[in-house]
Formats: sequence, C-alpha cells, structure tokens
Amino acid sequence: MTPASSPIQSPRLRRLLRDLIDIYSPSGKEEEVLEFLGNYLKDQGLPVVLQEVDDNRYNILVLPRSDAEVRLAMIGHVDTVAAYDLEHYESEEQGDRIIGLGAADMKSGCAAMIEAFVTLWENGGADTPAALALVVGEEEEGDGTLKLVKDFYFPRALIGEPTDLQPCLSHYGYVEVQVNTEGKRMHASLANQGMNPIENMLKLLLKLSQYMVTDRPEIVYNIRELSNSQAGFAVPEACEAWLDLHLPPTAPLGEITLEIEEILMREHEENPGFNGALRFTTIHAGYELPEKGPMVSSLKAIFANHALPWEPRAFRSHSDANLLWAAGTKPILLGPGQLEKAHTRDEDVSYRQVLAASRIYYDILKGLSA
Repeated sequence: MTPASSPIQSPRLRRLLRDLIDIYSPSGKEEEVLEFLGNYLKDQGLPVVLQEVDDNRYNILVLPRSDAEVRLAMIGHVDTVAAYDLEHYESEEQGDRIIGLGAADMKSGCAAMIEAFVTLWENGGADTPAALALVVGEEEEGDGTLKLVKDFYFPRALIGEPTDLQPCLSHYGYVEVQVNTEGKRMHASLANQGMNPIENMLKLLLKLSQYMVTDRPEIVYNIRELSNSQAGFAVPEACEAWLDLHLPPTAPLGEITLEIEEILMREHEENPGFNGALRFTTIHAGYELPEKGPMVSSLKAIFANHALPWEPRAFRSHSDANLLWAAGTKPILLGPGQLEKAHTRDEDVSYRQVLAASRIYYDILKGLSA
C-alpha cells in the first residue's frame, strides 16, 4: 500500500494530536487525558480495557476481539514532564510544526498509534493479533509499564518515542545515582575547611566528572539536581545531588558502578573530614536487537514502500523499553519527533512526520493480519 492510498485520516489525526497536547498530563496527574482517551476510543468503536495502576490512574488497553495470542504491542506513554509555564503549554501550529508540551515526547507517537488502530478496526482488522497500550508514569517511576508487564506478556513491542522516524533496535542503559554528604551545623564565621558538606560534595562531583571524561567517555552524564539543607548564616548539615548516567547498550554496568563506588571510598580515605554516601537508585540495562527476523524484515519493506531511508540507531535516553526488555519483551522504538526537542520550552514535532508514522504503524498492523 502506497502512502497516497493509505486510509489514515489526516484531519482526524491532527485534531487528536492537538487535543492531547491541550490536556495537561504531567506524571502522576494523568486523570484528565485518560478520561478523554477512554471516551475517544469508545466513540470510535474500540473496546477499552482499564488496567488499574493506583487509586486514580490506570493504563488504557485495546486488545484484539478474538482470543488470538497478541504478537505485538504498540505502546505509548500519555504523561509529560511538568510544564515550564502553565500559561503557555497548549498547542499551536506554525506551518508544518505543531508546538506544545508533549508534542514530541510523546503525544505525537500516541496519536499516530491511536489513529492506526482506529483505522485498522474501521477496515475489518479487529482480530489482528496486536494490542494498543497507553500507559502512565513513564517520566517518573515507570509505574504504568511495570503494571503492564506484571499482568500481560507481549513477545514484541513497538514504542512511539521520538526517534525522528528512524528505527532504534538498540537502547542505552541508564543509572540514577543519589549522592549525599553530611557535616555539622555551625555559625558561618566558624566554618572549618573540609567540614562543609557543600564543599565536599563539589569536590566529589568534580572527581566523578573527571572519571567519566577520562576513563568512561562513552557515558553521557548529567548532574540533575544539587541542593542543601537550609542553613541561613551557618554551615549546612547536608547536601544532596542526583546524577543521570546514560550508557551505550553493551556498557559493563557492573564494572562502572564498582568504579564509582571506589571513587567514594578513596575520598573517605584521603579526606578525614569527609562524610558521604551514594546509592544507585535505578539501574536499567541497555540492549541490542539483531537486524534480522520477521519484524525487522517487515519494517524494512514498509520503509522501502514509503521511500524512507533505513538507518537503525540506538535510543540514547532511558524509556519504558528498558522495563519491557527486563520483562522479556523485545522492544523496537520508532516514532515521530526528535529527542533533542523533548523536555524543552518550545517542544515541537513535524506534522508530516506524525502522519508518516501513523501510516507506518497501520502498515505494520496490516502485516500482522496478513
């Protein structure tokens, strides 16, 4: 099927995407967008399964009408990061660009998948062995996907994260590190060198940064937060930092975490006044899928049909794919939008790319029912 003959309804897709962006849905507060999506899918004639995540939040699933085993789940998260400006998060259009919170990450991917499923059911594909899963909480704890994999198993998944419409068959690993330093509260005029937890934290962070620059340059690291206990005109009692580490798919996570622990141990040995600790709060392994098999062959054929270049790459951020991989699912990431636009003040997506994504998703689903 050529793109020109695709039954995907572009005006309906555009309206859906703008409606989704206009609903504020930061992680933990997705109730309004969930109600909208549940009603939307029901109005389009699709059966909706609500999978409870907590007292107020749930995942939305569309399962095939038959009892056939699901071979592929298309997964999108409906939450976003918090708005930078609550007065200016809604959608607007500038030519081909649709701007607004979540435009790239990943309400465009969700809208494209929903339109593909609606079109599939309209064209007699209700028994296709595929599921749609719209999950909550990806930007925080991933609790929606954790609940999904607890109750359901899918051998393969396609996730609509912003990949600039290129397939990601491999995925970076992710390590979240919490670092704490402590001191003794005292009047600022009596501060002793080596006893200030902020000073000790800065020294430790510099050593960790230097280690990653010189010994592990493949790591993408970010000092996400740095805060201290409120002290006034005094030495604070504590300082805390959070670090994000994104590592290539085959990076040796065990070795790297041990090396980071050794840096902390040396700091204790070399600085008698140092009182600090670190904790790895999250460790998600990366993965690489081989460029072969029925799913990859089908995708290659679809890309050729749409005259799109086939340029597989690694997804550089962490995502629900890490959790799916750990649960035994083989995820491929493929979605509209660019990762560098996500979590920015002027997040946007090319509508042409959203439309192309929906047509690709529809062709994937049709291939499953062939």
